[in-house]
Amino acid sequence: LEISSLSEKDILVLRLDLTDRSSHEAATNSVLKHFGKIDVLINNGGRSQRSLFVDTNLDVYSAIIELNYLGTISLTKYVLNHMIQRRRGKIVTVSSVMGIMGAPLATGYCASKHALQGFFNSLRTELTDYPEISIINICPGPVQSKIIQNVFTENLAKSIENSGDQSHKMPTDRCARLTLVSTANDLKEAWISDHPYLAVCYLWQYAPTWAWWLMNRMGKRRIQNFKSGV
Repeated sequence: LEISSLSEKDILVLRLDLTDRSSHEAATNSVLKHFGKIDVLINNGGRSQRSLFVDTNLDVYSAIIELNYLGTISLTKYVLNHMIQRRRGKIVTVSSVMGIMGAPLATGYCASKHALQGFFNSLRTELTDYPEISIINICPGPVQSKIIQNVFTENLAKSIENSGDQSHKMPTDRCARLTLVSTANDLKEAWISDHPYLAVCYLWQYAPTWAWWLMNRMGKRRIQNFKSGV
């Protein structure tokens, strides 16, 4: 309100729990009642993971899929119904470079992001009769945020002890700006990352055998650092 021409009626903030799927239809209807339409849905809810598969309880994987995947497509379903009626809209999903590649200590997180990639790429093919509805996948690399402090670990009750140095990651405002540019230009998929992470994405896409070799070398060191508390 202080930095724009918006007024109070232009802003509506609703509490939302992605894991409470029974509340998503009512939340969507509340937005429609207030604004009359939904132009853009940005799916940006989720949690990451830092744990080895052999040490991780299966209920952690269930919680990751429930939040990162099922919660996202549940909310999308109700908003998409409205967009189909209008025959226009944008659905932007913040996936991850982990939806393109695999990485140690994040098997469940990678699985959820691969699921989102597969779902929305398939959904796009179901909407060919609605060319004004855009499906946009955003795949950020490491970004400065509190995602590390809130990661899943080997059990649901345990939090991570050391979040490490975050200064090498992309600033949050730059990631947000590039996401908006991608959305405005209707990019089907955008990889938003600095090097060397962006270069690894290209390896996974075009030279997967080299990517597997590199990730095995990098992964071994990452697991050693994780076990030593770094």
